[in-house]
Amino acid sequence: MLAPVLALALSAAPAPAPSPPPSLAAGARRCASALVSRHGEPERARAERGAAQAASLWRASDGDARAFEAFCLAQFQPRGPRLDAILGRFEAALEALDGHGVEIGRELSRFAQLDVGPLEPVDALLAAYDPGAHVVDDLFDGKLAFVALLNFPLTTLDERLAQGPTWSRREWAEVRLASRFARRVPAEVNRRIAEAAADADLYVSRYDVYAHHVLGEDGARLFPKGKRLLAHWNLRDELKAQYGQEGGLARQRALAKVLERIVTQTIPAAVIDDPAVDWNPFTNEVRPAPPETIEGGARPPAKVEASREPDARYAKILANFRAARAADPWSPTAPTLVARKFDLEREIPEARVVALLEEVLGAPEIRETAARIAARLGRPLEPLDLWYSGFRPAPARPEPELDALTRARFPTPDAFARALPETLRRLGFAPDRAAWLAERIAVDPARGSGHALGAARRGDRAHLRTRVGPDGMDWKGFDIAIHELGHNVEQTFSLYGVDSTLLAGVPNTAFTEAIAFVFQARGLDVLGLPPADPGSRRLAALNDLWMTYEIAGVALVDLGMWRWLYAHPRAAPAELRDATVRLARDVWNRWYAPVLGARDVPLLAAYQHMVNRDLYLPDYPLGHLVAAQLEAHLATVAPDRLGAEIERITTFGAVTPDLWMSHATGAPVSARPLLDAARRALDGAAAR
Repeated sequence: MLAPVLALALSAAPAPAPSPPPSLAAGARRCASALVSRHGEPERARAERGAAQAASLWRASDGDARAFEAFCLAQFQPRGPRLDAILGRFEAALEALDGHGVEIGRELSRFAQLDVGPLEPVDALLAAYDPGAHVVDDLFDGKLAFVALLNFPLTTLDERLAQGPTWSRREWAEVRLASRFARRVPAEVNRRIAEAAADADLYVSRYDVYAHHVLGEDGARLFPKGKRLLAHWNLRDELKAQYGQEGGLARQRALAKVLERIVTQTIPAAVIDDPAVDWNPFTNEVRPAPPETIEGGARPPAKVEASREPDARYAKILANFRAARAADPWSPTAPTLVARKFDLEREIPEARVVALLEEVLGAPEIRETAARIAARLGRPLEPLDLWYSGFRPAPARPEPELDALTRARFPTPDAFARALPETLRRLGFAPDRAAWLAERIAVDPARGSGHALGAARRGDRAHLRTRVGPDGMDWKGFDIAIHELGHNVEQTFSLYGVDSTLLAGVPNTAFTEAIAFVFQARGLDVLGLPPADPGSRRLAALNDLWMTYEIAGVALVDLGMWRWLYAHPRAAPAELRDATVRLARDVWNRWYAPVLGARDVPLLAAYQHMVNRDLYLPDYPLGHLVAAQLEAHLATVAPDRLGAEIERITTFGAVTPDLWMSHATGAPVSARPLLDAARRALDGAAAR
């Protein structure tokens, strides 16, 4: 048996990737020379680059230097019809592999992700199975990946940023094909990543708090019976909904305390997803709930343990980190998950993303907006006002009436699906395009708050997962569903509408989030309810700024946590907890305490994305910036042309963010449209 310290060290350090055979570099040079002799001097640059690329990922198990040279001579093609044919075959093959892999994974995870009956122990195992885990491994083992590397260019982020604007669509397709094989991560490593992610997903999807049993500072019951709030989404949204409600501030303070307890892991384990336990989050006292207060006929326990949740939140994050870190040695051009997220996925340098976020956080418009909020509320701001929602244009009816309206219109997910053509028409799509989109979007009942799952094969449908209660879809659920519909529309256009499926998609997650925000901002239009306030555009600009302010700090905490994890790979869950809370407080003290009037607040670490979506959160503030830039452009488009313009924008494909945005709006990604819109709103309001 290994000594405990040695066992910990071995578990913390990922296994090194095997090196190519030592003689392969010379073999690659010989191969390139032979290819030039065969195909002529114009092919020298391609031959040298392709042979070097293939050699860099060739392993001894793939063959010796002689086998490598023979492979290169047989599989390299000069520019011309045969190279075109290779590109076309890869395009068709990868669409089939990706598309059917998505379909298989969707079916196996449906029991864990969809509200289709009680969960069984096997459901977590089915959800953890990744049908694509072996694909890249198999493509390398079968030499197909080496064909791509030999014939098409691997590029760095610097090359894509500098040269991408001059590339043809064909050149972009070649670049995207080769980039599929920039890393050779073994199937076993991918399987462990998928298992850790599925385990975290299940943990998050079952993290409900029964609001009726959350007590106020004085021990009074604050919420009506029947509210079951998923952390963090529903807890945050319920907090937002309490603005302007009688007794709302007391309820908001209780919800903020719940979120704080989750972050610090001082939440009693007994109150998670249990409708039979009363809890005062201020004192942390728990007790059996009176029988008449309990939902669903459950019985109160005879005794309630007050012990806290045992750092499960941070154990899940650590499991994801260690699974992701195992891929580091197999990613020579991006040897950390942080590098892979920014250089390979977002294709925006990390330093530039941080600068964009800090430009928003430090903007004078933030303090001016905070002063407006305090004036509206008639009190000094508190940390919970990070989620102030009063700038959202007021609907024509109060939320209970909106709940009744959406529940009547969408009593089931099927009803929402049947209404998709009309919904899309109200969003500015021509009737034929609305019908075409609706045919390609399925609606499913979600266990969690909802999400969008795109297709990866033409002929398949995108899936909109939405949470619908037994009495129908409430206003919050509808708001989320319209957001997810934006994702589905983008996913559909950017698959079916691109000129090559090798370019399917958008530059990164922030861009699909931006399209989703554009849809979400028009939810009232779908219901036929115009904003009540004639200054709604002004209010929307301030709301967008404040939402970006909220999530920008959350993103910096997420990034800081991953930086800390790489510096402390042997950390225990309690150490990660303390470090994350400290990071959240540090970011708060720099950017939020001067505005919201309190120090050492850990709320920026409350987002569940930190648990089940590795370093995903920076995409949200980037999405707000992209959305503001798109909205500034779409404001110049006639309402009945909105759908056509969204289609034009989203069919440009997965090029770099600045190139995509320049095509969409005429300028690269910037924080200025967001800040400029807020400035106009502030100045306009002051002038009234």
